[in-house]
Amino acid sequence: MNIVCLDMEGVLVPEIWVAFSKTSGIPELKRTTRDEPDYDKLMRWRMQILREHGLGLKEIQDVISKIDPLPGAKEFVDRLRAETQVIVLSDTFSQFAQPLMKKLGWPTIFCNELVVGDDGMLEGIKMRCEHSKLTTVRGLQSIGFDTIAAGDSFNDLEMLQASKAGFLFRSTEQIKKDYPQFPTYEEYDDLFDAIMAVLN
Repeated sequence: MNIVCLDMEGVLVPEIWVAFSKTSGIPELKRTTRDEPDYDKLMRWRMQILREHGLGLKEIQDVISKIDPLPGAKEFVDRLRAETQVIVLSDTFSQFAQPLMKKLGWPTIFCNELVVGDDGMLEGIKMRCEHSKLTTVRGLQSIGFDTIAAGDSFNDLEMLQASKAGFLFRSTEQIKKDYPQFPTYEEYDDLFDAIMAVLN
């Protein structure tokens, strides 16, 4: 029994914070998990910048509503789901992910929750569990699944390492250099073929 675990941002949809950085004109918010391995530190920093600029959940959701999946992503997910089970594992938040999952045809996603104040400002985060991607992969393995994982960032590396097969997709040159054990792909057709080779 196999299950494919996919990262969301950078693999299926554009980076939400990069898009918000462009729209808001706040260049510091371009920093993502490709740049900062410590997700908790990254989110605390983001929330501080948002508060300094008086920006809350509504402003972020307005930007997300205009984001479309990466070209070919929905077709890739549809092809995969016709062959095997697929779960999107993301460190994003349900308040961000829902409109994007709709555009991807509603694949299953495991993500986190934002704590939002009455004023609409982001006050904190509720992580589903520690090391959520790794923990989820191990949980799936404990109930009889072999996992195949694909991601692009530092926070994907644990699930790639723990899986039967792990692939980097459109990752940074530094991550590709530091983790040469993971085959790297730039196109969905090539990633699909690599996953199918493991499945078969």
